[in-house]
Amino acid sequence: MDSYLIQVNGHGDHAPILDVHLKNTGNTISPGKVKGRKPRWAVRASEMSKKTFNPVRAIVDSMKVEPNPKKAMISLSLGDPTVFGNLPTNDEVTRAVKEVLDSGQYNGYAPSVGYQSCREAVAAYYTCPEAPLKAQDVILTSGCSQAIELALAVLANPGQNILVPRPGFSLYKTLALSMGIEVKLYNLLPEKAWEIDLEHLESLVDEKTACLIVNNPSNPCGSVFSKSHLQEILAVASRQCVPILADEIYGDMVFADCKSEPIATLSTNVPILSCGGLAKRWLVPGWRMGWILIHDRRDIFGNEIRDGLLRLSQRILGPCTIVQGALERILHRTPPEFYHDTLSILKSNADLCYAALSAIPGLQPVRPAGAMYLMVEIEMEHFPEFENDVEFTERLISEQSVFCLPATCFEYPNFFRVVITVPEEMILEACSRIQEFCEMHYQGAEGAQDLECDK
Repeated sequence: MDSYLIQVNGHGDHAPILDVHLKNTGNTISPGKVKGRKPRWAVRASEMSKKTFNPVRAIVDSMKVEPNPKKAMISLSLGDPTVFGNLPTNDEVTRAVKEVLDSGQYNGYAPSVGYQSCREAVAAYYTCPEAPLKAQDVILTSGCSQAIELALAVLANPGQNILVPRPGFSLYKTLALSMGIEVKLYNLLPEKAWEIDLEHLESLVDEKTACLIVNNPSNPCGSVFSKSHLQEILAVASRQCVPILADEIYGDMVFADCKSEPIATLSTNVPILSCGGLAKRWLVPGWRMGWILIHDRRDIFGNEIRDGLLRLSQRILGPCTIVQGALERILHRTPPEFYHDTLSILKSNADLCYAALSAIPGLQPVRPAGAMYLMVEIEMEHFPEFENDVEFTERLISEQSVFCLPATCFEYPNFFRVVITVPEEMILEACSRIQEFCEMHYQGAEGAQDLECDK
């Protein structure tokens, strides 16, 4: 019979160490013989991995189509402003990171919620009398995507539901379903510049509703809610006692003729987790620096949500320490003209794209007011040879080498999304090719009817 001696060693600042000594009295141990279990290989993917589903990748990867070899590919599909090199970040931003790297002071682990000084910097940057913030109200994350993941994970349990915009950013659904959280889609209205259908939104709330996601400015719509509409949204959340997860990664990216209101500045009684980051406004999505701002002036979240976010953040050891070290300098040294110039380019591209696509029979673009996107309705009755927006965009690639995302990716069929961060000449060329494509396939009312009869 074998016996074991467990000795605990430890002193001072060091944690106790368990030393396990095996005392063998002569009998051998057979590691292969475990009572009640027959060894066999049975390695399976987890249920969480099976529930994880990205609709954009699922649709795009299934589009088995080659571009026209006679035309250079123009991709208007990826929401990454760095792709074409026409929108570099500011020199002060890169200089801040270089200084931190050279200092050698940020090469170790940071607290899981971020360095205190960096949380103070973010709080100071975003605080205002209407929505005051302190360092303890800031959680630093690995990009805005992780901010959204942590916010969802702390607010909702498996079996509960969340309210998500349609059309909306696909990550919300991807994350929720992987956690066993139901997604209820509320409608946005293209005829009202993508405002929320408030009646539909409120009808979806039930006793299992854990939070309402509000994405403003919007991906994929490029819309910006007015102050009065945000107040109407807050009224629904207040009546129904539903907290808000505000995705405000594009919060300051609005065109000159518009104004963006952080939703937390308009309410004192609705608890809000606002998610943001450096990715889009500072044009560095690959640096993976995001944050959650906790707005809870009525102490409805209390310590429970804050403690929950702390525990969840400890699953990984926080965002990149080099970028954290540069954060205060990035926030305070970036010159205002950098933001202005970026938005001027986006506004010019949006206007060019909107004007060009508006002139094409069969297309109805919705004018954007911010972010980096524009949504276009396809009047499918005038393109009867295509079943849906996926087929339409597939053929657009194969014939014209222009790649736009079908809005089925965003739960909104018969639209497509255009990214407006590409160089101006590329926008104009893409719109010209889209026009050629539509003129080739457009059918008037009679032609469409005849084609339908032939089927």
